[in-house]
Amino acid sequence: MNAARIDEVIGEFVNLKKSGSSLKGLSPWSDEKTPSFMVSPAKGIFKDFSTGKGGNVVTFLMEHEHFNYPEALRWLAQRYNIEVEEEKPTPEMEEARSERESLYVINEFASDWLVKQMWEAEEGKTIALSYFKERGFNESIIKKFQLGYNPDDFQAFTNVASDKGYKDQYLLSTGLVKQKNDRKYDGYKGRVMFPIQNLSGRIIGFGGRTLKADKNIPKYINSPENPIYDKSSSLYGLYFAKSAIAKEDNCYLVEGYTDVISFHQKQIENTVASSGTALTKEQVKLVSRYTQNITLVYDGDKAGLKASLRGIDMILEQGMHVKVIMLPDGHDPDSFSKEHDRIEIKEYLVDSARDFIAFKAHLLMEEAKGDPIKTNDVIHAMVESIALIPDTILRSIYINECSKLMHVSEKALISELNKSLRKNHKQNNRFRGRDELPEPPVIENDFQEEQKFVEDTLEYQERDLLRLMINYPHSRFALELPTDETPEPEQHNVLEFILDEIEGDEIVFETEKYRLLFQSIAERYNDHGFDQNYFIQNTDEKLQSSFIDLMTFPYNLDDWERKEIFVDSEEKKLKRAVMEAIYAYKSKRVERMIKETQQMLKDAMLIGGDMEVYLKKQLKLEEVKREINRVLGRTVLH
Repeated sequence: MNAARIDEVIGEFVNLKKSGSSLKGLSPWSDEKTPSFMVSPAKGIFKDFSTGKGGNVVTFLMEHEHFNYPEALRWLAQRYNIEVEEEKPTPEMEEARSERESLYVINEFASDWLVKQMWEAEEGKTIALSYFKERGFNESIIKKFQLGYNPDDFQAFTNVASDKGYKDQYLLSTGLVKQKNDRKYDGYKGRVMFPIQNLSGRIIGFGGRTLKADKNIPKYINSPENPIYDKSSSLYGLYFAKSAIAKEDNCYLVEGYTDVISFHQKQIENTVASSGTALTKEQVKLVSRYTQNITLVYDGDKAGLKASLRGIDMILEQGMHVKVIMLPDGHDPDSFSKEHDRIEIKEYLVDSARDFIAFKAHLLMEEAKGDPIKTNDVIHAMVESIALIPDTILRSIYINECSKLMHVSEKALISELNKSLRKNHKQNNRFRGRDELPEPPVIENDFQEEQKFVEDTLEYQERDLLRLMINYPHSRFALELPTDETPEPEQHNVLEFILDEIEGDEIVFETEKYRLLFQSIAERYNDHGFDQNYFIQNTDEKLQSSFIDLMTFPYNLDDWERKEIFVDSEEKKLKRAVMEAIYAYKSKRVERMIKETQQMLKDAMLIGGDMEVYLKKQLKLEEVKREINRVLGRTVLH
């Protein structure tokens, strides 16, 4: 990390130009004409103001090249000729790593052999290669996906693998070889083969399709789960699709291997498949590394569509956005792509994509057919789906949309939504063994009230305080002006002063990401002092992202002094900036306390309670507010 120069590394991927003390370029993640991508060599960070992405040199490689953390470090080590000393593994770790590596090696060997059988052996060319070409696949796409063929011979692969010295335990673990009694045989004999890659392109398993019409033989078989293959955590085609998914900011999810290959051949490369298995949370999280948008592409046959609704709910629960596309009757993605060119397919996918709420409502209302009881069940099902969405404002928007679609009042839907939210909250806490957590806030009846609540947050003030702490941690200022008695007034450290002001009044930030960052800075400062690199290089992505976001600015103040125009920078007016930030924050908190006290006073009047205590509290708060405004130089009109 210390050897890597962020401007050198990013300069290999982005054309950077000097801009003050920083470098600027066009965003590598969006199509823009005005540069909004900034690199600060001095701070060792980058910030893309068009997409919000930011981080250090490792974060950039993870985002741009889709590396995981160790892969990014190894790339840097190779770039700067640094030898990576791996931690000495325990015997158990060594054994597990040896098993995993053995499975990778066998799969790579098998893939090469299966490809060779299809392209070079007469049986493979006649049966398998002809089959793929008849399906409309060109040679380029066949080679890209490393498609192959296992000969229709009882032990063709088994004998070759045994002759090469591969151990039986690993061959059996991959499913390429099976055993009945004492006899071993090919697990995929007579099948065309689809290798399954992980995110780094290594083969972790296979899917095999029979070309026989025998109904007693399963059409597809997949590798059994083993230390390198977990079908619930893998998506077919993701290795080839990940860059396109990130670029398009959308992922098309289809069902089968040939669906993926057909779309890729038509250059719709942001396509993956769950390979016939029910969609899992792990698979959704895999996609979320590249986009927050998933579009489900369903066959024209409506049978089984209702079962797919569980997948939609799962995507929503992960905080992602989901749309649905129904292909014309009788078509799947494979057959549809064969009858249309790329432009026609793209146009259909864009024009036919429906928001999940419209799709689900239409599907379920068709089943209900005007039956009041069934219609009631549909409304409940819709609300339960909306309750899974983590974003409060998005929930409100969907409630409004659902109200229009179902012809049900928003008030009734909100009431049901709050019941679902409470139910989900209790179930989650019971699952985690936590029974006494407060319930989530309910949605108000009017969406405008929701917006007022958002505007009434302290997010801006909390952000400003953290920004000062992070950018001027070691800067000092004096509260008093020099006098004859104190010619050198006490100097205060910005970071320490703000920490003392906030913690001294026992204030807790309410914005979650800023609360976590403030607490982390306070803990780090108390134990080790403040070090920007600790946060810039932090492996907690959310913490690192929040920190770097507060370090960067989209604009630089021009060097006006060379034109004999002198502008006071914030750094030259630190006392004023710090004091205004602290008092503005406290002022807003006091205003909120005044409103709460006024409401309590109204309640006490209604029920005949003791109002004196609230009157005294309000007078005291008003006094505090006036004092804060006096310090800030504000005039308050009544």
